[in-house]
Amino acid sequence: MPARAEVVLVHGLWHQPRHFAKLVEELRSRGLTVHAPHLHRGSLAADTDAVQSVVDSCASSPLVLGHSYGGSVITGLERISHLLYVAAFVPATGESGASLGGRAALINSIVEHHDDGTSRLRPELAGDLLYADCSPEDRARATSLLVPQRSGHGRGVPARTAWLTTPSTYIVCRQDKALDPTLQLRMARRCTTYEALDSGHSPFLSQPGAVADAVVAILSSH
Repeated sequence: MPARAEVVLVHGLWHQPRHFAKLVEELRSRGLTVHAPHLHRGSLAADTDAVQSVVDSCASSPLVLGHSYGGSVITGLERISHLLYVAAFVPATGESGASLGGRAALINSIVEHHDDGTSRLRPELAGDLLYADCSPEDRARATSLLVPQRSGHGRGVPARTAWLTTPSTYIVCRQDKALDPTLQLRMARRCTTYEALDSGHSPFLSQPGAVADAVVAILSSH
């Protein structure tokens, strides 16, 4: 594995960096430098710019991991060594996460829209869709960390399509209740390689060791 290897973790809609706490601990225990920027900057373009600033501050080109909507964010990045999509959107040119997921997206059934233009996930239902295979304690904590989301992020189209020119890996989550595993597999075939986990939508919480193993294996192959 390259010396001083760095990893950037990019969360999904309604989430925040603290959702990655277990994965951050796993990666740092293996000697990696880990960054987890906060999104919700107002648009996909603004979120991508925020993550690009973190990438540009790294000593060398990092591996970037995108979860769910985070896949749209990492697709628009430059100067990265490897893209790792975890139950994430992999937009082609002109596509958005919303267009890929469609109106029948599984997550749509638990979204509440507010008059101020924000949305939130219904907490009494979010645990089952997002964290079904997590412990009761982890499920409760992760649900409590969910935040309101301003509109428009999911409809954003990346300004570039990094996976066309940058090595990429997809982790399909076979038991996912929030992002259809069949759709995940279709997007995974756009990547350089893909693998699968018997996990729900959030393996960084239910199986952080397995996700960390995947990161280390990718870095060791470079």
